[in-house]
Amino acid sequence: MTTYAIGDLQGCHAEFVELLEALDFDPRRDRLWLAGDLVNRGPGSLACLREVMALGEAARVVLGNHDLHLLAVARGGAALNRKDTLDAILAAPDREALLDWLQSRPLLVRDTLGQDTLMTHAGLLPQWSLDQAAGLAREVQAVLGGEHAGAFLERMYGNAPALWRDDLDGVDRLRAIVNVFTRMRFIDAEGRLDFSAKEGLDSAPPGFAPWFQYPRGDGARLLFGHWAALQGATPHSRVDAQALDTGCVWGGALTALALESGERASVPSRRR
Repeated sequence: MTTYAIGDLQGCHAEFVELLEALDFDPRRDRLWLAGDLVNRGPGSLACLREVMALGEAARVVLGNHDLHLLAVARGGAALNRKDTLDAILAAPDREALLDWLQSRPLLVRDTLGQDTLMTHAGLLPQWSLDQAAGLAREVQAVLGGEHAGAFLERMYGNAPALWRDDLDGVDRLRAIVNVFTRMRFIDAEGRLDFSAKEGLDSAPPGFAPWFQYPRGDGARLLFGHWAALQGATPHSRVDAQALDTGCVWGGALTALALESGERASVPSRRR
């Protein structure tokens, strides 16, 4: 059995199928971890959702910012953006089953695979312990699975508060958790998030650095997607952080990391 971790699909269904074939992936034997953003921007978002959902227990998926955007549009009253490619999902006959499945996905997956391994879409705040992070992720998952999910999705967006505090409550607390797990790139020494810089490391604002350049003491392996400009690299990292998003939807590649061996395999984007 091999466990493969794959970064943002973002509707790159043809490349996803090609990569699984190249890996000789067998859901009866192997396992798949997907770092969120299954949908949007690429041409095959509906097919990606159906493909991953059909894998059942063989696939473990975390929510990304584009997945949450789909849920906010479908169930929280948010508007589609000009570049969105979500219409096919919203019009699909199996729309509600797909949305129910997506809404039940967590923000964090954790397991022991040779070492304590944790996957989120964007990363892990260095001020949070692994247990704290898992608990905070469960708080959001409980809300998304409850009767007030739509109300939260309506108020989910926003850049404040940018600095985590343990005494945050209500929507501010939930929004801060979601922003760390699905939007984080650069932070300052206190853990304050910057939302303006989205490119490579040289785009860091003064006083900010990539979240993975701040030390931790737990020795965990941290898997994340979200940051295509890194092209799978984490320069000067002070933790065991593995970047999975290699920008398939932007003309890069779709990459799988074998968690047991550390080997990577990629297929080129068809959008070149």
